[in-house]
Amino acid sequence: MRLPLGAMSNYDDDPEHAETSRQRYLPLHPGFRHEDARVSEEPRDPSGRWPRRTNTDNSPHRVRFSDDIPFGDERRGIDASIHPTADSRMDSNDPSQAHASSSKSAGNRGEWRHDEYRSDTRIEKGKSRGLFDYGKNSQDTDDTGRDGSLRLDNYRAWVNRQRKRARGPRARLEESFNNYYQKWIIEGLLRQRPLPPSRDGRHIPVSAGDARKTPLTDERSGKHYISNFIRSSRYSKWSFVPKQLYFQFSKLANFYFLVIAILQLIPGLSTTGSYTTLIPLLIFVSISMAKEGYDDYRRYVLDKTENLAPAWVLDPDGTVEKAPAKAKNVVVGLTNKRRTKRREEEEGMTELQDIGGHQEKSMWAAIQWQDLRVGDVVRLRRDDNVPADIIILHATGHNGVAYIETMALDGETNLKSKQACSLLAKCCDTIENLRNCGAEVVSEDPNADLYNFEGRVTVNGETRPLTMSDVVYRGSTLRNTDEVIGLVINTGEECKIRMNANKDARAKAPKMQGLLNRIVILLVLVVLTLTIGCMGGYYLWKNAYERHAQYLDNAGVPFAHIWFGFIIAFNTLIPLSLYVSLEIIKIGQFFLLDDVEMYDSESNTPMVVNTTTILENLGQVNYVFSDKTGTLTENKMRFRKLSVAGAAWLHDMDIKRDQQEKGAHTSKGRMGTQNRQVDDEPGVNIISERDEPIETPLINNQRQPDSTWSGAQSAQNAPIPKTEALLDYIRHNPNTTFSKKARQFLLCVALCHTCLPEVKEDGELAFQAASPDELALVQAARDLGYLLVDRPTHSIKLEFQSPEGELVSESYEVLDVIEFSSKRKRMSIIIRMPDGKVCVFCKGADNVMISRLRNALLAKQKATSVERRASKRKSVEIERAMSRLSSTYSPRNSINLSRRGSMFRRSSRRISTEINRRSAVSDDLDTWLTRRETMNLDDTAGYEDGVNTTRQSIALSPVSIAGGDEAYDGLVDEFIAGDDGAIFERCFQHIGEFASEGLRTLLFAYRYISIEEYDEWKKVYRAATTSLVDRQQRIEEAAEIIERDFDLAGASAIEDKLQQGVPETIEKLRRANIKVWMLTGDKRETAINIAHSARLAKPFSELYILDATTDELQEKITSTLIDVGRGSVAHSVLVVDGHTLGVIEKDESLKIMFYDLAVRIDSVICCRASPSQKAGLVQAIRETVPSSLTLAIGDGSNDIAMIQASHVGIGISGREGLQAARVADYSIAQFRFLQRLLLVHGRWMYLRTAKYILATFWKELVFYIIQAQYQHWNGYTGTSIYESWSLTVFNALFTSLPVILLGIFEKDLQAETLLAVPELYTFGQRSEAFNVKMYLGWMLSGAVDTIVIFMMVWGFFKDILFTENNSLFPFGQLAFTVAVILINVKILILECHHKTAITFGGFTLSIVGWFIWNFFIGGVYPINFGPYIVRGSFVHEFGNKLGWWATAGATIAAVLAFELGVTALQRIYFPRDQHLWQEIEREGGVAEVFKEHAAEEGRAMATPAGEQQHDIDDESEQQRPLSPVLSEGSSGRNRFNDLYIPPSAAQQNRTAPGGIGTAV
Repeated sequence: MRLPLGAMSNYDDDPEHAETSRQRYLPLHPGFRHEDARVSEEPRDPSGRWPRRTNTDNSPHRVRFSDDIPFGDERRGIDASIHPTADSRMDSNDPSQAHASSSKSAGNRGEWRHDEYRSDTRIEKGKSRGLFDYGKNSQDTDDTGRDGSLRLDNYRAWVNRQRKRARGPRARLEESFNNYYQKWIIEGLLRQRPLPPSRDGRHIPVSAGDARKTPLTDERSGKHYISNFIRSSRYSKWSFVPKQLYFQFSKLANFYFLVIAILQLIPGLSTTGSYTTLIPLLIFVSISMAKEGYDDYRRYVLDKTENLAPAWVLDPDGTVEKAPAKAKNVVVGLTNKRRTKRREEEEGMTELQDIGGHQEKSMWAAIQWQDLRVGDVVRLRRDDNVPADIIILHATGHNGVAYIETMALDGETNLKSKQACSLLAKCCDTIENLRNCGAEVVSEDPNADLYNFEGRVTVNGETRPLTMSDVVYRGSTLRNTDEVIGLVINTGEECKIRMNANKDARAKAPKMQGLLNRIVILLVLVVLTLTIGCMGGYYLWKNAYERHAQYLDNAGVPFAHIWFGFIIAFNTLIPLSLYVSLEIIKIGQFFLLDDVEMYDSESNTPMVVNTTTILENLGQVNYVFSDKTGTLTENKMRFRKLSVAGAAWLHDMDIKRDQQEKGAHTSKGRMGTQNRQVDDEPGVNIISERDEPIETPLINNQRQPDSTWSGAQSAQNAPIPKTEALLDYIRHNPNTTFSKKARQFLLCVALCHTCLPEVKEDGELAFQAASPDELALVQAARDLGYLLVDRPTHSIKLEFQSPEGELVSESYEVLDVIEFSSKRKRMSIIIRMPDGKVCVFCKGADNVMISRLRNALLAKQKATSVERRASKRKSVEIERAMSRLSSTYSPRNSINLSRRGSMFRRSSRRISTEINRRSAVSDDLDTWLTRRETMNLDDTAGYEDGVNTTRQSIALSPVSIAGGDEAYDGLVDEFIAGDDGAIFERCFQHIGEFASEGLRTLLFAYRYISIEEYDEWKKVYRAATTSLVDRQQRIEEAAEIIERDFDLAGASAIEDKLQQGVPETIEKLRRANIKVWMLTGDKRETAINIAHSARLAKPFSELYILDATTDELQEKITSTLIDVGRGSVAHSVLVVDGHTLGVIEKDESLKIMFYDLAVRIDSVICCRASPSQKAGLVQAIRETVPSSLTLAIGDGSNDIAMIQASHVGIGISGREGLQAARVADYSIAQFRFLQRLLLVHGRWMYLRTAKYILATFWKELVFYIIQAQYQHWNGYTGTSIYESWSLTVFNALFTSLPVILLGIFEKDLQAETLLAVPELYTFGQRSEAFNVKMYLGWMLSGAVDTIVIFMMVWGFFKDILFTENNSLFPFGQLAFTVAVILINVKILILECHHKTAITFGGFTLSIVGWFIWNFFIGGVYPINFGPYIVRGSFVHEFGNKLGWWATAGATIAAVLAFELGVTALQRIYFPRDQHLWQEIEREGGVAEVFKEHAAEEGRAMATPAGEQQHDIDDESEQQRPLSPVLSEGSSGRNRFNDLYIPPSAAQQNRTAPGGIGTAV
């Protein structure tokens, strides 16, 4: 049975046996028979212990577990026996528990938020379970319970077997080897012993400049602390040669030739010379080592930019001035280069002022980062990168707070507030105090934990603890703070970020190398077989002839000479130049990767190749592990929608601004340098979004022009009005209920934040915010008329337009701010209004805000009602999604290619596929697939996704609202604006719909309180903030007192803007059978939002959340695996956090179960993950699924370990810097380029490399087996049929160009086809181009070819007249001529699909060169006697004989007839996918065929060119199941199953309803 196009085998199947139905890692007991007739015909495993696989388009690894129960009658015994237990454990007030329940059908991503509101919510969800089961009988009978228990016991038994296997003899042997290697090699020979832990941490005195004079000593090693030098390159100058020698000779072909070279050095054994193998081998290995060395040297050069970056240290004794002049000049040069005009004026000045400020300028000295030492006191300025792990001694921010950006460290976008310990803040506020403080910091030993820190500080006998609030790690950036002074505690490789890096990263090898090594072993066996055969033939010939020949008396040859002589003679079956020619090919592929389609004009960044070793791996990727921040998102928060007084509004004023900035940036980039260097200053490319220039506030209600926006519309195509219309309504109707509530909401947005306005040097106003969310809110308030112009101490100054139209400036007194925390999920600000009233403004997550509303009971009832409807809608979506999945692979009305009259009846004229560098085919296919997934999923009104759910910025089609009161009819319902119940219901519905689009929602509320109430609360709050015991808990308790009885103001929706093309790329990767995992350090809610936005999670996806703090992990994992394994989940997403992952890693059983589940899930989201955990996940998948190939992509230094741990590492040259880009294997500017890199170039490079290897082995076999056949006619003496000079240059001059050109220029399909049909990517995943079967097929073909060549050539020469030259030379030259011509024709004409002028030139040059060579050696060859009489023979002896040329022509014709016959049979009876698509491309292109097929099926009608095309009827379209293109290569069936491409969006807008037209 052959899988359809796009389906993949089970995750541990061998690539060459990917179609097997017996799975290795599927432990539950099913014995089930698929409803598909083809599958049901397969014999059932008699043991009944191995499950069958149910492949779907979404989950190729999905397995259904049952006991021969048909799909429709499947019971859920084990589900029923597990889930009630888990549910009964859950607290109904815990939303994360409710969200984690895997057996319940939820409404949308916001389902868990309202789970606490009413107790009957779970009953409703329980009812919806029947919809999820699609009519299955769910009664929990005793038999079902016993059946479920049996399966659960079977699974546990399997886990135990896996655990025992992990502890088996092989594991123990590996452990013993590793122990001995560590003991004798690492510790004994290299003297690299692990450091013991210190007694109580490292003691670091706070002393100005002492560490510069005398380096501190590490207690663990007794030596100085390590330097701050870091190295991300793989080799050092000492390790390069031994590591590379091991790596090069781990290629079995190189090792084989090393053995042959050693044998040739033994006198008397070699018949081909002593150094003919050794010298070329050394040259080839040296070339490969030099290339690897150059690639690594480039990484080293890029590391130097970070190591040489300037840092400012406190050096009152001037020790830095005494440093060597050369080093000092380097630092000064770098400092001057990067110093701005403002920095030049402020140089040497600091807030740590002392008497005699002129002396202080010399106290700070610039040194290189690599020269920093533990104990140094460093100074950081705004936007500086932190050079080492430091303890904050002093900060110039408000209340001594410093704001730190850790985006490059953990992926979080919010700034973190850090503050010096009170003891240090007192004694380190001036230079003099710093020099005399006498403090001592005790820090924990270096470790990889990014989220915990333990330390203490002692000053004058008083000790205080140091926590995460006091420490700043390397990789962070100082933001919104003028200056920070810190004490270095960890340097270099002992910094947290470097401890999380992947140490001793191994050189990456292509996946093909494993199979190539096995083929080399096979060829070694073939060489040994030929040697044994020839040696046996020699002894038979010796007995039959040699001993009877008098002239051969005493001419016997020793056994050793015969044995090794034939081994050396036949060693060329394994081509010596295999790897060197492969390197040449990869260099050619390297230049072809300079694709303009992967060039980012906005940042002027091309695609960069850092290594060519693993190019072919790009065509075989199974898993993509992606970072979030900076990789999928732009880290730009945009206020996108709002809900106020029951009405939803769209805000898109920022889009025009972004477009203008993009245009200005693009034009600026064109004026700049064209060759962007990667060795910039660390973080120099990070553009702080918090410094964004502010335009004039929209206080005159000037309507901006319509902006381009592609996004979601409601099911009835009712667009959401824009906020310009909101402002117009308020201006025309200032005193209505709606207008008053809208103004109050805008005031909430403008006041409830901690942002600071800042006037830049050019006079523009910019905002400094602790998080990009707050920045987006303040910018939206500015756009909507409320401009924050100043924020002096304890006040906020706003400018806005009064209802009368006048510009008003008001000041609001800030009484208190209750900060946001992850536990509270809200923040509040208490304001004294201009009229003297006190108001509490609060914003937060809806699940925590609803219970704090004034009418909380009514709000909870409305939330439950909305949740119930959403749950039912999702159940319907799931049912329809499963229906589509079940029909995807149901063969219906297949189209056979033999129907040429109907399918290809049109002219073969090609349609241009290049329109603005984007294929029209790809666009239409994307539209079709998107519509296919979202069509007719929801019949209710709302803001559901329409035809095109793709969004890079969730924007709707522009809505123009004209002036006049009649223009607002239907936009605002004043009756609803006065009804709290209706407002609650509308607002909660809007929140759910916003969340389903991937937006981050917040509820805003407010309440006015009396002065007396505030004064009473203030006493409680002041006592809490000054408490020395449980301060945070007491603050939260005080906040609970005042954060109640709120009035609902409205809701906001903020978009974490995705990079361009991210959803489309992820969708194409999914169709290409590539699983995409998102690994991020950000919080869970944010990660889930982005997953929905990027299509990692779909609206109908089932989210399974693993949380070690609330779940019993073993039961949860088991029940989830049963759900997923049953195949009843349309799309599954697993969410796990770093803490839970750490718990799983410590338990071997949990670890086995977790990874068994993870590989079955459609997508995995890992949040709060440290860099080492990211790398661990990648490594675990490599071990769990050995046949898979992993790719990691990220842009920050926290992604380096993950990138190095994967088979392929991709760096994004993004906002987090270039750290990942410079250590990755490849670098791109945008995530969207990944689809072209993998689907197009990845496939091409895999195909080229595969064909090169097969063609190389084929030509060697064809050429040298002729030599073996000739041994029968020369008494097995080893005499060569070929003349030695020609034999020497056979590969170099006559047959190297064909295989090299094939490996560089071959393209089996066009780029447009590969992008339009991503399912074709499975070609590489299944190793269809290079596997044992393909190799044996090529070798069988070569064996037939070589036999035909020798027999026809021998047949001609054995009967040649004695009057002609019948010596060995013309005989050998005839065979040589046939072989050279055949090899060139076969490789460059028959096998090369993409023929260019270069390939034809290479073909001509090789063949013409061969005949020129014959003239050359005929003229310069020395005249001597022997078996090869060369001088003048070609011109005067056999070259002018018709028989010689006729034999050559007849032989070539006979071999080509055989090759063409085999090719014809394969394409007719065993076609592959690429054969069918090549036929489609030849007959008119992909778009033309799709259009004709749609017309042929009755769903579209082909119209003449130039006529108006109309839409297809929506009802007929939606009722028709759709299927991708399939091919049945093994069975000879090839068909297109109901493929339909809908019209483009532009065509739909132009056509009348009910019209029909072509699909493209």
